[in-house]
Amino acid sequence: MDAQILRLLKLKDHPSNMKPWLDLVHRMHHPVGEARIAVVGKYVQLEDAYKSLREALLHGGLAHNHKTVLEWIEAEEIDSAATAAARLHGYDGILVPGGFGKRGIQGMVHTIQYAREHKVPFFGICLGMQCATIEYARDVAGLKQADSTEFDPQSPHRVIYKLRELLGVDEMGGTMRLGAWPCKLEPGSFGHKAYGKLEISERHRHRYEFNRDYEKTLVAAGLRITGRTPDENYVEIVEAPDHPWFLGCQFHPEFKSKPLEPHPLFAAFIGAALEHKKERLRPAPASVAERQPAPALRAAPRATA
Repeated sequence: MDAQILRLLKLKDHPSNMKPWLDLVHRMHHPVGEARIAVVGKYVQLEDAYKSLREALLHGGLAHNHKTVLEWIEAEEIDSAATAAARLHGYDGILVPGGFGKRGIQGMVHTIQYAREHKVPFFGICLGMQCATIEYARDVAGLKQADSTEFDPQSPHRVIYKLRELLGVDEMGGTMRLGAWPCKLEPGSFGHKAYGKLEISERHRHRYEFNRDYEKTLVAAGLRITGRTPDENYVEIVEAPDHPWFLGCQFHPEFKSKPLEPHPLFAAFIGAALEHKKERLRPAPASVAERQPAPALRAAPRATA
C-alpha cells in the first residue's frame, strides 16, 4: 500500500532502515542494569499527569543501556527532613517535576534539601527549579522566610515571583510564558556538558520566575546561575556547587525527548545517577589494621636433654 501511494504521488521510494529501532528494542529488553529514580510530585496518583516526563526518563536510561525504574512519591508525604531521609535513602537520583499551587511545596523543599546535602543527583523542572531556588535561599543563604509569591504573597524574601510583564494581571487564562525560548549556557556547567554547546532553545510553560533582585545574594551564597536568556532578562538554569549533579531548569526538556534522540539533560541526569549508584555500592576500603599482614608464626624452641 505504501509503495502504491508513493507511486501515485510521484515520490521516491527509499528502503526503510529499521536498524536503529531494532537496536533500541534490543536495549529495552536486554538492559545491562537499572537506575532507580524517585519522582516527588503533586499529581503522582494520575497515571498520565507526567506522561512526557516518564517517557523522557526512560529515554535517558536507554542512552546508557539501562532500565529506568521510577518510584512516584506524593510530595505531601514528605512532611519533614527526617521523613525525606527515610523515604529517599537508596535512590540513584531524585527529580521534582512541574506543577502549580501551594499543596506539597514543603515536601518538595525537604526533598531538594536531602538531595543537595546527601549529594544525590537532582533534577528540578519548572516548579522543581523554583523550589530548588527557595530551598537554597532558606537553607544556605539564610533567608529563612524565602518563598514564591504564588505560595506566600506576603513573603519578605520573594525569590520567585510572578512574571514581570504579568504584574497587576490576575487572569489565569493566556497569561503564561509559552513556547520555545533561547538560552545561553555557562561554559563548564552541567548544562553545557550535557548539551555540548553554549546556546540552546527549549519550550516553556510557566507564570512565575526567578527574582533577579536576589541574584547577587544567592550567587554570593554559592548558587550557580548557568543558563540565561540572551538578553539576560530571565534565569533559565540554576545549579548547586560542590555536587556531582544538581540542576534546575525553568523550561520543560521532556517535551523534546525522543526514543532515538534522548534529551541531553535526561541522558546526563541518568548518567549521573548511575555514577552515584556505583559509588554508593562500592565496597568500603579496608582499614589500616585490615591491610597489615598477620605476623608469621614462629616455631617453638626445641627442647634439649
